[in-house]
Amino acid sequence: MKAALQNYHARMQRVLDHIDRHLDDDLDLDALSGVAAYSKYHFHRQFTATFGLSVHRFVQLARLKRASHRLAYGDAQSVTDIAMDAGYDAPDAFARAFRQRFGQSPSSFRKSPNWEPWLAAFGPLDNARSKLMQKPFTTDDVTIRDVPSTRVAIMEHQGDPATLGATIQRFVAWRTAAGLHLKTSPTFNVWRSERRPASPADYRVDLCVGTDQPIEANGEQIKAGEIPGGRCAVLRVVGNTDNLEPAALYLYRDWFPASGEEARDFPIYCQRLGFFAEVPEHEAVAELFLPLK
Repeated sequence: MKAALQNYHARMQRVLDHIDRHLDDDLDLDALSGVAAYSKYHFHRQFTATFGLSVHRFVQLARLKRASHRLAYGDAQSVTDIAMDAGYDAPDAFARAFRQRFGQSPSSFRKSPNWEPWLAAFGPLDNARSKLMQKPFTTDDVTIRDVPSTRVAIMEHQGDPATLGATIQRFVAWRTAAGLHLKTSPTFNVWRSERRPASPADYRVDLCVGTDQPIEANGEQIKAGEIPGGRCAVLRVVGNTDNLEPAALYLYRDWFPASGEEARDFPIYCQRLGFFAEVPEHEAVAELFLPLK
């Protein structure tokens, strides 16, 4: 029974991976049922029963998520190009679908995203992914590494996690203007609070970019800092890196108590090595660092 369930999950996992890899292709029922090796007459019901949303809606949300990331965090593509990449034949059809999901036009979202409807719209997609895509971690996934200290520019976020997207957008705009591009300058997040503190206003995270250059704030609240070097337990996460809480919980709750190690006086942090929208979601990479004595 357990083996049969694992086989079923593996086949559905293949479908999610295929969708991530082929967002630009024709993802119709025939193609996806073939990937799962199920009859198309039953596959759509199995998919909906497993993930809580239809194949069509899942694909549409995945494409809109990529499009919204490109709108909010990049300025290289036009709205028309983003619409075509999202599978729409015309910008007005894309604009209607975008407005229906997020309550904003694509151009308005690019200028000033309203993140609360965005988060609500992708709740079903994130719930669907978390059912199968959060793989269990083991001690073999954790390595102990000596890391060098890194000088960084820091933009602090404090407040409701629902407003984090706006801070990220400002941070990306600032670092782009400063010439600190994603592909050439390392990106870190340092968590200064729980992911869900008792009061959302107490949520704190530092958005950091590595740089040895003098920092020009250019009107933003940017300060210089350092991520200290030393021994760290490192856990690499590949795929859905939106929610790193399961990985952090594994390090703190499971690996750390059994390791015999002592923690250093610096928070857990991550380095983001592959960014969704620049790479397909299944290729996004983050490494979590738990500083050790």
